[in-house]
Amino acid sequence: MLQVRCKNNGKTKSFPEGCSLVDVWQGFADDLKMPYPVVSAKVNNASQGLKYRLFQNRDVEFLDACDGSGHRVYVRSLCFVLYKAVTDCFPGSKLFIEHPLSRGYYCNFRKRAGDPFTDDDVQAICHRMQEVIDADMPFRRTEATTEEAIRVFRERGFMDKVKLLETSGQVYSDYYTLGDTVDYYYGPLVPSAGYLKVWGLERYQDGLLLRVPDKNNPTILAEKVDQPRTFEVFAEKVHWDIIMRLSNAGDVNKAIQKGYASELIQVSEALQEKKIVKIAEDIDERFHRGKNPIRLVLITGPSSSGKSTFCKRLSVQLLACGLRPLSFSTDDYFVNRVDTPKLPNGQYDFDNVEAVDYKLLGDHLSRLMNGETVEIPEYNFVTGKREYNGKKLHLSSDSVLIIEGIHALNPLLTKSVADELKYKIYISALTSISLDDHNWIPTQDNRLLRRIIRDYNKGAFTARETISQWKNVCEAEDLWIFPFQETADVMFNSALNIEFAVLRTHAELILSSVPKNCPEYAEAHRLLKFIHYFIPISDQEIPPTSIMREFVGGSSFKY
Repeated sequence: MLQVRCKNNGKTKSFPEGCSLVDVWQGFADDLKMPYPVVSAKVNNASQGLKYRLFQNRDVEFLDACDGSGHRVYVRSLCFVLYKAVTDCFPGSKLFIEHPLSRGYYCNFRKRAGDPFTDDDVQAICHRMQEVIDADMPFRRTEATTEEAIRVFRERGFMDKVKLLETSGQVYSDYYTLGDTVDYYYGPLVPSAGYLKVWGLERYQDGLLLRVPDKNNPTILAEKVDQPRTFEVFAEKVHWDIIMRLSNAGDVNKAIQKGYASELIQVSEALQEKKIVKIAEDIDERFHRGKNPIRLVLITGPSSSGKSTFCKRLSVQLLACGLRPLSFSTDDYFVNRVDTPKLPNGQYDFDNVEAVDYKLLGDHLSRLMNGETVEIPEYNFVTGKREYNGKKLHLSSDSVLIIEGIHALNPLLTKSVADELKYKIYISALTSISLDDHNWIPTQDNRLLRRIIRDYNKGAFTARETISQWKNVCEAEDLWIFPFQETADVMFNSALNIEFAVLRTHAELILSSVPKNCPEYAEAHRLLKFIHYFIPISDQEIPPTSIMREFVGGSSFKY
């Protein structure tokens, strides 16, 4: 008999060898009341599906779809049901699950003959999905040699999965079946389709939007938020992926194997520079046009999106246009630490807009716009106090003021300046590559890897500490950043196609340092597993002005 400790209630019970997590859950169910249905578990702090079997003593923590790991399991499983329904209804069609959007997942659906799909087609897919769910069709996992898995997918023409597995370096690989439909997923699924009670599917732009449960209440759908500008940025990303012939991780790996890594880096950097030049030229045109020239450029984005480097590179391009950019960060207007609002757990809430003295900032902006000279504060993060060290700004006739920070697009900070004088920029690492047609890479993972590496290299935090803070960071972004992103005049994608291959060389050792006996190990283990799909390359050829240098080190900019 095995001894299994349930971390949800701290109790230990005996179970026979080879029992599944479903069996264990049933054994603890009477003593454990979960607010929402269980969809997965962590075994010794590593995410596992409920069909996972135990052969040794283990700690088990059961998860519902409120947990990040549980939510991913639910969505991943729902994507498989969608794929099965599409192939059952429209044999020979193609489904690309491309990226998160509008609190769901945008999918590109192409019928075999290339005909446009209709509302009736969407209804047919929905009907088939519900049939699969009502039948409680089981998800079956098969572990095979990678060569055998490649053969299975090659026979079905799934070259995205073939290329991924051929370059994975794995001896064995798992694949899944749902009825007679075969697919590949890089993480566990729920035991059967009947677990998937909450979902929706509708037309969105020129594709489909798969709607998923709310992360705070998985018994209801996440509220849809229209994001036309974000959709345009993702569409631009897909366009350039097609031009570069890099649709997925397998394509990147194959290009690296053929010796094209340098070229990929150069083209990716050139595309970003082209976009920055275009933004600078747009600001320059609006600066010299009409009665209300642009005087204030606002730059915001979530954590580790590359705001600081983007600000530096934009300033260079504005100088090349003949403008004189002056800049500061909203961080310089932090209130003194003793006046900073706090989270329920007593920690300082630096992401709260009330952590910024926006009244003082507004007064300074008004004076600057009126031609006055203003002494700008500088925040001392060591003492936790705002200081005045003689940094004075004055807007001359050819000057534009750049303000960078997580609250820059919040109108509360800049309401003293007329909207027609502002140019708003939203920047984020909107991950520019997928593992394959059905396995997207969450944009948060891109930024988390960047932050882990930067924090570690600066000696600020260990990987474990960064991971432990990440949930609070993401919750703050939902409150203070994302609600304003669609108000931007332009969005900039700071992710590079080659990025994960470079990040792997830095992140591997750092993530491996996270102890297995701590809760953060689950996230470190997941990130390690996913970056191992990319062939590592050196950052030697990443230019010193690259946004990547903000995280891996070696930037020529001073921050």
